[in-house]
Amino acid sequence: MLLEEDILEIRKKFPILNEKVYSHPLVYIDNAATTQKPLQVIKAIKKYYYSINSNVHRGIHFLSQKATYQVENVRNKIQKFIHANESSEIIFTKGTTESINLVASCISFFLKKGDEIIISHMEHHSNIVPWQIISEKIGLTLKVISIYENGLLNLENFKSLISEKTKLVSISHISNVLGIINPIKWIINLSHKYGSLVLIDGAQAISNFDINMQDLNVDFYVFSAHKMYGPTGIGVLYGKKKILETFPPYQFGGEMIENVSFKKTTYSKLPFKFEAGTPNIEGIIVWGAAIDFVTEIGVSNIQYYKEKLVKYAIKRLGSINGIKLYGDNTKNSGIISFNLNSFHPFDVGSILDRLGIAVRTGHLCAQPLMNFFGVTGMVRASFSIYNTFEEIDYLFESILKTINIINK
Repeated sequence: MLLEEDILEIRKKFPILNEKVYSHPLVYIDNAATTQKPLQVIKAIKKYYYSINSNVHRGIHFLSQKATYQVENVRNKIQKFIHANESSEIIFTKGTTESINLVASCISFFLKKGDEIIISHMEHHSNIVPWQIISEKIGLTLKVISIYENGLLNLENFKSLISEKTKLVSISHISNVLGIINPIKWIINLSHKYGSLVLIDGAQAISNFDINMQDLNVDFYVFSAHKMYGPTGIGVLYGKKKILETFPPYQFGGEMIENVSFKKTTYSKLPFKFEAGTPNIEGIIVWGAAIDFVTEIGVSNIQYYKEKLVKYAIKRLGSINGIKLYGDNTKNSGIISFNLNSFHPFDVGSILDRLGIAVRTGHLCAQPLMNFFGVTGMVRASFSIYNTFEEIDYLFESILKTINIINK
């Protein structure tokens, strides 16, 4: 369990938290969009360019070998972090979005008209649009699991939608809007009974839970570094080896080839078959420092602390007259989305920004969910390990100020 003094020490590792915003101390609660970076990650970027920078997997010289070792060391570190069977099941991508697109592109070769894909009403656009595209292209049926008024998945509806025609179920582990934690293990088990593959969008979950691929038995799990204190532009597709081996390459060029002639080209084995071109070497290596940071604190400690923060935030914000909190907050992972009276979320976010508070406003890349709740957008506050109860108190006071300012 983390004590107050532990959080204060953790905060010291994030230099950006010393920033002033319009003369106010920065209160950064937009962590569902991206987390801030600790000193060890920032230092790792500098170290990379000072002493490692070189292309990987191709050179025999010292720096190339050094960079290659570091990249593969991080691949192994991620394998252990998510308890994958083999490091070859860890495919580096640009992020969660590209990981989903990779699976969509590759699986389309095995689907035919009349096959079905299931997603849910709460998905991020990145877990909607790729499936729409291949459904339109092939003639698939895209089915959507409904949700209740409290935002929870309608599991009875899911049971009525799934059948032997279902070839893929693609669901978020945690809603990026509501913070709701979905019962993914139950969903995976039921889907497998019908012979369907399952993809889990773990972008919001990767630093919240001890993710265990052996326990989940999921076919694909996708996530990004920048949601767990690492750099942007780098992510992972985890996939079961036996499935990835059947997939054709996603992109073509250097690195992913075994042999090239003008008559025929053969491809590399996993994981390199899916890693065409020069990778984000810096991002991969620096991600290793972020994983170390999370491991040192302990994922369970992060989860427990964020649960306390969000419970406190729900209690404080829920007492404000005219506020509307969305979703079932008994199953929340650290994300609160709300609206104030009939105020536009952009106006609310702009005033909070002037008071030094960074929140996210708008449709949050989930327009179907906004339509479900009958709004054009929301204000989202999302918490991380470096946030404090005092910051939540300041958010509470600032919302009251915002109401007074708009009502004038």
